[in-house]
Amino acid sequence: MDDTSRGRNYKTCVLTPLFPADYNACVAAQASDIRMPPLLLSIAIVNWNTRDLLLGALDSIYRYPPSFPFEVIVVDNASADRSAEAVAGRFPQVILIANPENAGYARGNNQAIARARGAYILLLNPDVLLPPGGLERAVAFMEAHPDAGALGVRQVHPDGTVQRSVRGFPTPLAVFWELIGASRLWPQSRFFGAYRMTWFDYARVEKVDQPMGTFLLLRRQALEQVGVLDENFPIFFNEVDWCLRCRRAGWQIYFTPEVEIVHFGGASTMQVGAAMAWESRRGLLRFYAKHYRKPWYWPLRTLIALVSWPHACLQAWRRSRGMSR
Repeated sequence: MDDTSRGRNYKTCVLTPLFPADYNACVAAQASDIRMPPLLLSIAIVNWNTRDLLLGALDSIYRYPPSFPFEVIVVDNASADRSAEAVAGRFPQVILIANPENAGYARGNNQAIARARGAYILLLNPDVLLPPGGLERAVAFMEAHPDAGALGVRQVHPDGTVQRSVRGFPTPLAVFWELIGASRLWPQSRFFGAYRMTWFDYARVEKVDQPMGTFLLLRRQALEQVGVLDENFPIFFNEVDWCLRCRRAGWQIYFTPEVEIVHFGGASTMQVGAAMAWESRRGLLRFYAKHYRKPWYWPLRTLIALVSWPHACLQAWRRSRGMSR
């Protein structure tokens, strides 16, 4: 493997409130290194207190690296488990951005995107394992589908069972059917089950609305047209918002089973489980305030706000006791 695929040993760029100019100068100096050739792929990982899983994800990348030039950017959100130090020690080729506080998922990814030089940018969770050749197959898919603005892949649990990682857009009507249980009564209905898509075939290539952001490969051209993640959605619904904007801009979003990753799931959010139930509800209501402002949506939005409150209470209670959905 040549030096371009291994990357360079960058110093850590640390963003601090007192010296933001120092951080900007650090990033600019690295980005302007004229000796560095263009890259095909940038991998962005935002981490918070998942050191061991993060190291496993990085190991799966570098154990079977793609044949083309790539870089890995890790944004650590002030982890207390010494994640940043572990990455710097074991993977010095990684570009490490160490935030002094938890900046959230959306802002962390935007920091990585601002630093990235790849023609494709992969937003990757730290709690995954990539298969040999997976990155090459994903990029090859994007190259073969020039209309693709983004790509999601099949995700499986550690026991090999498929995760339901593709959903429709959370329109007020689709979420209303979900909240009142209609989607569970008629799971194969494309009308009542439009949000969770329990009928989706994970063995086929399909155009989709929103793959789970665990592994979301973005085309730079689409990213430049659509814009970065909206930081008004710090944890949830930021990738949903981006996918909706991407589709409205005329790009397609694809799902492929040709790449299969292991996803452990919820490693960061489980640490503050009850709070995440409320943050998910807030994210949904912000999403509606942004995209469904027309007067004819107001009655359904109000009803969802009311119905989702006891639903969030239940989820917070379950999460506080470590229970699954």
